[in-house]
Amino acid sequence: MKIYFDSIGCRLNQAEIESLASQFRRAGHSVTGSAEGADLVIINTCAVTAAAASDSREKSRQAYHAGAKQIVLTGCWATLEPAEALNLPGVMRVVTNARKSELVSDLLEEAQSEYDAEPVAREPLPGIHRRTRAFIKAQDGCDNFCTFCVTRIARGQGVSVPMQQVIRDVELVLQGGAKEIVLSGVHLGSWGNDLKNGTHLRDLIQAILDETSIERVRLSSVEPWDLERSFFELWQDSRMCPHIHFPLQSGSAAVLKRMGRNTTPDKYRALVELARDAIPNLALTTDIIVGFPMENDEEFGESLEFVREMEFAGGHVFKYSAREGTAAARLSGRVHGKIAGCRSRSMRGILQESAEQYARGTVGRQVDVLWESTSGLDSRGWRMHGLSDNYLKVSGFAPENRWNCIDRVKVISFEAGQLEGEIIQE
Repeated sequence: MKIYFDSIGCRLNQAEIESLASQFRRAGHSVTGSAEGADLVIINTCAVTAAAASDSREKSRQAYHAGAKQIVLTGCWATLEPAEALNLPGVMRVVTNARKSELVSDLLEEAQSEYDAEPVAREPLPGIHRRTRAFIKAQDGCDNFCTFCVTRIARGQGVSVPMQQVIRDVELVLQGGAKEIVLSGVHLGSWGNDLKNGTHLRDLIQAILDETSIERVRLSSVEPWDLERSFFELWQDSRMCPHIHFPLQSGSAAVLKRMGRNTTPDKYRALVELARDAIPNLALTTDIIVGFPMENDEEFGESLEFVREMEFAGGHVFKYSAREGTAAARLSGRVHGKIAGCRSRSMRGILQESAEQYARGTVGRQVDVLWESTSGLDSRGWRMHGLSDNYLKVSGFAPENRWNCIDRVKVISFEAGQLEGEIIQE
């Protein structure tokens, strides 16, 4: 059976489809890079915004029109709207997040032990989801009560993947040739809380560094609380990528309180200072929501100025999207769409300015680049494109195809949003 995997949304979704693909391979099936001609299409959906839910439905329709024989929907949107998901053309089954770990055994109608006894090395997915970086699921669910977030409803309470399972998964991706892992979760920073054995995310990362030979470790996203100074000491190991994603959501204390976020601008600022003191040239990225219910001009102005002050290396801006079942959806004081759109453009402008400033600051410096793709060969060599350890897109020429290789690169220019580098020949 030929199976095509598609995904919308977070890095955790990417980690999950890679895991599902591995299970199907162990059961003797093949993974294809297109829905066309696939016997089975599995789509890991997202519901974090109304746009993500719409994209999830569109992915399913695209697979149907491509001729997929059977479509299975899983993930957050399929969990929250199972009846609507099942009514989409070609969909033969909906698998909720609660049953996702049994998806393969349920579809194949055989015990998981029949194909999971002999783990195999990781093989990158073909097609648009092909990644050199391996996404490792370390945690799922969330115990926070952010008033805007539907993911907690779709994913349930926080659950940690046991340390030795994570270590095993890292070893498997190493066997498959991966140079970098991305630890992923809904609330990654809460890893260990449910294990009741006194371990925390710092312990998990330290174990990975001590027990495996992975060359680069990156974190997908960490909520900006419950982190101590000792956490940032992990970056004394050069294998830790100097990039952290701290979702802020708003720079206004009043808005953060309405959001139910476990932080304030002052606490966030203090945490950022800790991180930057410990990690030289840290690339700090974030998420921002604009147009949250009752956000007035003064509060938006506070948020805008705080984001300018933080000098982020990049980030994502979202217009608030009311999600059914969340506390924020019941709040009054909806911000008009045109106002939210204007605020979004202003916030994106500030983030773009600081991102470009950070990128320009790397010109003349040396960075380690993991080459993720090539646009072909010409008289100058192979045109390579990749990500630096501090999460910047870098392009350059190489005498050979260096896909999935890490090279020391001197950044020589930054033009039109693009960093250009030269590989340092040893």
